Amino acid sequence: MKKFISWNVNGLRAVMNKGFEDFFRAADADAFCLQETKLQEGQIDLSFAGYHSYWDYAEKKGYSGTAIFTKEEPISVKLGMPFEEHDTEGRVVCLEYPEYRLMTVYTPNSQNELQRLSYRMEWEDSFRSYIMELKKDKPLIFCGDLNVAHEPIDLKNDKTNHKNAGFTDEERGKMERLLHSGFTDTFRYLYPDKEQYSWWSYRMNARAKDVGWRIDYFIVSDDIRDRVRDSIIHGEILGSDHAPIELQIDI
Repeated sequence: MKKFISWNVNGLRAVMNKGFEDFFRAADADAFCLQETKLQEGQIDLSFAGYHSYWDYAEKKGYSGTAIFTKEEPISVKLGMPFEEHDTEGRVVCLEYPEYRLMTVYTPNSQNELQRLSYRMEWEDSFRSYIMELKKDKPLIFCGDLNVAHEPIDLKNDKTNHKNAGFTDEERGKMERLLHSGFTDTFRYLYPDKEQYSWWSYRMNARAKDVGWRIDYFIVSDDIRDRVRDSIIHGEILGSDHAPIELQIDI
């Protein structure tokens, strides 16, 4: 069985002072996927014995960024997506193994007043076409901050957030289309009625009150969903406004 962790750290240098290394070592994951590292190459000297690391950096300083630490060396590594218009923000790392592919992704936020919603829609279509190609020859596991709560059960206040970034009809529609394209949300697959969140605003004491959203996912191609053993949200782990999530899968 493989154990994978995904975490939007909201700034890797910041979370290093809040127990990141302790959690990394305690988790002992086969692969540890990061989003929103907010780094440029050379800004941090971080390595873990027994792990290979692969990074995708944004051109803009202090913005976005993804990475994967993995025990097993992949047979190939792809950074970004094969679309030039989406390839400057450090949002995707994909590792290929003999039996499967593993990807970390940080989906663009539609932002206040939905300033970036139209770009987000273009990105969603490109991302979906990319992962549809990737899953043709072997199973795909992808994880990360997808910046959308798929269903009303996935956030505390669905009615008041209906037209806000992360819960618009447009974003939810793209998520629905993705899942109907041969992919499974592992947490909802195992726990269809469970209300648990992975992100909380820093405002209004939201985390203490558990007024949150589930916007971090482990998603697998449908051909391996019956191998999923558990999908966990580690809400007890602090340090970021997101909780780490975990996938256990026989692969």
